[in-house]
Amino acid sequence: MADTKREIERKYESDESGLPDLTGVAGVESVIDKGVAELDAVYYDTADERLAAASITLRRRTGGDDAGWHLKFPVSSGVRDEIQAPLSETLPRDLAGLVRSRVREAELVPLVRLRSTRDVRDLLDEDGALLAEVSVDAVHAERLTDGGRTAQWSEIEVELADDGDPAFLDKVEKKLRKAGVRPSASPSKLARALRETAAPKKGKSAKGKSAKDAGAKAEPGKKHKKGKKGGGGAGKPGGAAEHVLAYIRVQRDAIVELDPAVRRDLFDSVHSMRVATRRLRSTFKSYGKVLDRTVTDPIGDELKWLAGELGVGRDHEVLAERVTEALTGMPESLVVGSVRTRVRTWVEAGSSGSRRALIAALDGERYLALLRTLDAVIAEPPLLKGAGGDPEKVIGKAISRAFGKVSDLVEEALAQPSGAERDLAMHEARKKGKRARYAAEAATGLLGAPAKQLVRDMKSLQSLLGDHQDSVMAREALRDLAFQAGQAGESSFTYGVLYGREERRAELAEAALPEAWRTVRADSAF
Repeated sequence: MADTKREIERKYESDESGLPDLTGVAGVESVIDKGVAELDAVYYDTADERLAAASITLRRRTGGDDAGWHLKFPVSSGVRDEIQAPLSETLPRDLAGLVRSRVREAELVPLVRLRSTRDVRDLLDEDGALLAEVSVDAVHAERLTDGGRTAQWSEIEVELADDGDPAFLDKVEKKLRKAGVRPSASPSKLARALRETAAPKKGKSAKGKSAKDAGAKAEPGKKHKKGKKGGGGAGKPGGAAEHVLAYIRVQRDAIVELDPAVRRDLFDSVHSMRVATRRLRSTFKSYGKVLDRTVTDPIGDELKWLAGELGVGRDHEVLAERVTEALTGMPESLVVGSVRTRVRTWVEAGSSGSRRALIAALDGERYLALLRTLDAVIAEPPLLKGAGGDPEKVIGKAISRAFGKVSDLVEEALAQPSGAERDLAMHEARKKGKRARYAAEAATGLLGAPAKQLVRDMKSLQSLLGDHQDSVMAREALRDLAFQAGQAGESSFTYGVLYGREERRAELAEAALPEAWRTVRADSAF
C-alpha cells in the first residue's frame, strides 16, 4: 500500500493576494522563507465527476518535494487522508482499487489541470520545530474537457505540521482575519476549479443527480418486477416504502464509503462493512410485504457471500482475541508446556491469507455486480402492495413479526436443558435478534421511542447471546488445540482449564437469559 499522511489544513482568500506578517502568532519564534515552487497537477475523475461528488480528489503532480500520485479522502472539515504513490505514467493499482467502489466500470479521465506558483514559508517554534507550512498560491486552472475554459485566483493555505496541535491553526487564523484575510469559500482547489471552469448550463441539467446512483439502471436483459398494483411501483415510492428505502440507501452508501477503508485495513472497517451487509439482508427479509422478495432474495444471497468474505479473518480474529486474553490473564502456575507458542501459531495461521482473499473479492466482478444491483433496486424498487400502505401499520407489523421469531427461539432455548440443543436455539435467537434490531432501526424516525427501545433491548440481548456463542466457539477451538497438543506429546492441562472457564461463562449467560428476556418482553411495544 502507498504511503498515507493525515493532512490538516485551511484555505483563505485575500483581496491583497499576499501574506500578512505572522511573526506575532503565539508560539511562533521565526518565519522561514522556503522559496517558490512551480507545481503542475492533473486531476482525474469520471466524466460525471463521481469522485468530486464524494469530495475525493485524485491527481498526478509534478514539481515540489512530493511529486507523484495523490489520492485524498475527506475525514472531517479541513482534514483529509492523503495517500501518496511514486510518480508514474499510469495510475498505480493500489490507488485504482481505493476508488473502485465509486468509479465502478467508468473510465478515469483527466478533467482539470492546475498550475500553481507556490511561495512557501515555515512557521517554527523556539526549538526550531515546524508548526505549520504557509503558502501563497497563484493558481491557473484549465478544464481539459468541454472546451478548455480557464480560471485564475490566488489563495493562502496553512497546513499543520505532522502530529501538530490543531488549536495552533486557530491562532494563525486569528492573525489572518485581523489582516483582512477570510476563509475560502471552496473546500479545495479542485472544487473551485470545477465550479469556475464548468460549461454553461443549457436547459435542464442532469448534473445534480447523485453520483451514488450513477449506473443505477438494471443490468442489460434484467428488469425488476414492479410487484402488485397499489404499491406505487410505477411512480415515486411513498408510504412505508419511503422509510424502508431510506434505510436501504444508507446501508448501500456505507458499503461504498467503507470500501477504501477496508482496503487500507483501517480499524473496525471490516466489521462495519460486514454489519452494513447484514442490515441490508435483514431489511430485505423483514420487509417482504414492501419489497418483492423474488427480487431481493437473490440480492440477499450475494450480500451473504460478501459478509462471508469479510468474515474470513474477522471471526478467527475475534475468537483468537478471546483465547489470547484468557491465556494472558492466567497465573503462570497454570500454564503448562508450550501453550503460548501453540496458541500464537494458531492465531497466525488463522489470519494468513485472509486479507489477500478479501481484496481479491473486492476486486472481482461479482462485487461490482452486487453494487450495481443495489443501485438498481434503489432506483427502481420492486414495490408490492404494502409499499404504499400506512407506514406505521405496515412497518409496525413487520417489526412485530421479526420480534415474534426472536420470542419463539428464546422460549425454545429456555425450555431446553443445557447442551447442544440449547446452544443452537440461543445462537438462532441471536441471529433473529439482529434481524429484529435492524428492522426497528429502519423505523426509529417513524415510530420513535418504541422502536428505539427495541433497538436497545435487542442489542443487549445480542450481547448476552453473543458471549454465549463465543464461548461455544472458543470451547471448540480449545478442544482442537488440546488434541493437537496431545498428538505432539504436550500437556493438555492448560487447555482444560481454559475450557472449564469458558463453560462457566456459558453457564452465567444461560442463567442471565430468563431475567434479560423478561425485561425485553416488559419493554416491548411489539
